[in-house]
Amino acid sequence: MISHIRIKDFAIIETVELEFYEGLNIITGETGAGKSIIIEAVSLALGSRADTAFIRSGKDKSVVQMIADLDGEEYIITRELSANGKNVCRINDEIVSLSQLNKLCKRLADVHGQYDHQSLLNPENHLKLIDAYNDSAVSPIKEKVAELYSKYSDTKKELSSLLDSQADSERKRDFMRFELSEISQASPYPGEDEELSQKLTLLHNSEKIYNNLSNVYQVIYEASPSATDAIGKSLLLIQEISSFSNDINHFNEELSDIYYKTEDLSSEIRRYIESISFSPEVMDETVQRINILDTLKRKYGGTIEAILNYKEKITNELENIENIDIKHDHLTLELMEYEAALNEASRKLTTIRKKIAKDIEKKVNEELKELNFKDTDFSVKFYEVESEKPRYAPDGIDRVEFLITTNKGDIPKPLSKIASGGEVSRIMLAFKKIIADFDFIPTMIFDEIDVGISGVTASIVGKKLLDISKKHQIICITHLPQIAAFGDNHYKIDKENVNGSTATTVRPLSHEEKISEIARLLGGVNVTDITIKSAEELISLSKAQ
Repeated sequence: MISHIRIKDFAIIETVELEFYEGLNIITGETGAGKSIIIEAVSLALGSRADTAFIRSGKDKSVVQMIADLDGEEYIITRELSANGKNVCRINDEIVSLSQLNKLCKRLADVHGQYDHQSLLNPENHLKLIDAYNDSAVSPIKEKVAELYSKYSDTKKELSSLLDSQADSERKRDFMRFELSEISQASPYPGEDEELSQKLTLLHNSEKIYNNLSNVYQVIYEASPSATDAIGKSLLLIQEISSFSNDINHFNEELSDIYYKTEDLSSEIRRYIESISFSPEVMDETVQRINILDTLKRKYGGTIEAILNYKEKITNELENIENIDIKHDHLTLELMEYEAALNEASRKLTTIRKKIAKDIEKKVNEELKELNFKDTDFSVKFYEVESEKPRYAPDGIDRVEFLITTNKGDIPKPLSKIASGGEVSRIMLAFKKIIADFDFIPTMIFDEIDVGISGVTASIVGKKLLDISKKHQIICITHLPQIAAFGDNHYKIDKENVNGSTATTVRPLSHEEKISEIARLLGGVNVTDITIKSAEELISLSKAQ
């Protein structure tokens, strides 16, 4: 329930503070005084779209604050709209996103404005109203339908893409097979190009390497005396005196190590010399292999690693092409399974909706009779879909439209083609009544509910609003005295010129002031004793009902 609202610098409102109470809260005022602006401000606090045009002329920002109770907890809601476009939402002084504000406020209040009449006339909204009537029953199966539709749709797209690419894949297959064969026959391995480059360098310089290593071997081992002989002779001399001193013995150990290392080195040099080949054939083979690898690198990525990665890629692509028939059969079967499950879930949703529609028809017709529709019959038309191939959608296969007859014997026709503005207003009120009974929204706000009605019908609408207010807080803007008379609390909106500036004020009315205001609504500018008496009688009659 909304208990307090404060509006500052909003449109033509400078500052307004209001206390709202349980029951039926009525707001009246002269045309142009700003009645609907109050609803716009409340809607802004409840999370509606912000528009900088609502900022009072000459001011930097508008602020709307609201105190509300929901499920036993008090919330302070603040909405600030700055001229620079900045939009700030707060709940209990904590900044929140607009979506967070909407999540809370859609449980708090329902605003029925003048454009809701148009939504009722649009058949695209009729299914939404049916679903809203019993959301707890509809939502689980509706979510299942949406999930299955997503899988069905994705699989259908994948299958379609597979069929589109099949012909192109056939053309690619032969070329990819050639590429794979070329790489596989060459059979490169990581680092091979570096090894071949080193090998070619050795082959180009093999003669110089052979001569230099041979000379080294000659000096170290074969010459007379050789380096090995000289080290061996030195070792014998050291050994003879090594026992005289630890330092000399250390020399002996070091020189002994050098001697054996020199012998090992000479053996390794000899073996390397023996392995050196001057074969032109080996050089040609190496050059040819390098050319093959260079060709592959130019074609497939610049490095052997890139060649091998490309090989893996086309291997997988070829495997997919080779298995395209298997994949096609798999996707076709999967699509059939999803379609069968989607069809079953969609028809289950249809069954639930038809059951809800019957209940809605019954309750709306009961409400309409109370709203002075004597010979009216309201019905929900489900347009039948093809049994085997319906039009699937995320929200099911149903297309519905509200039909109505206003005279006995008439054929039901779409609501949009037969109902007047006043009739649509009352039909919407009937919907608000039955949906409100179901979803327990604590506050309902009505603007322009009295469009196109007057006289007895207006009194019936007022009585209906009073009935609804026994379970919900109602805030209603009206210009009809027959509706205003039913109010538990009455507020008057006035527009004043202060210091050359126009401002809207709102104030609660005492019982006597309420009588005077209803008299004004009855008689216009000239309020007489007769209109005062009529106002008192109207209020008295409303309390007696």
